[in-house]
Amino acid sequence: MGQKYLIDSNVLIDYMAGLIPEKGSNFVENLFNSQFLISVVTKIEVLGYNDLPHKISAMSSFISLSENLPLNEIVTEKTIELKRSFRKMKLGDAIIAATAIVGNLILITRNIDDFKFIPDLTVLNPYEV
Repeated sequence: MGQKYLIDSNVLIDYMAGLIPEKGSNFVENLFNSQFLISVVTKIEVLGYNDLPHKISAMSSFISLSENLPLNEIVTEKTIELKRSFRKMKLGDAIIAATAIVGNLILITRNIDDFKFIPDLTVLNPYEV
């Protein structure tokens, strides 16, 4: 079985807006078609970000195709560990990072700087693929 990926909120939003360069967009689209994994936090962030009804509906339909990885006890404990180690880290970022670490997933995100200091986490920027 090959490597699996966790898709961050900004990647979903940028992909739907057509902002990711072609090579990165093709890479992400392939993930959507094969193993569309997101954190429950990504669902919350993305659906909370869009305030226009037609955007919410389109994004909700798109997200319904994904596998939402829940905030379970193991992810919760890893999130606590990350928050203790990196006090300035946002809670949503800590949950997403913990989800990726626990699931042994590569995090696909545009915001590399939000995660680059976490030693157990591998990140990939679709803008640089």
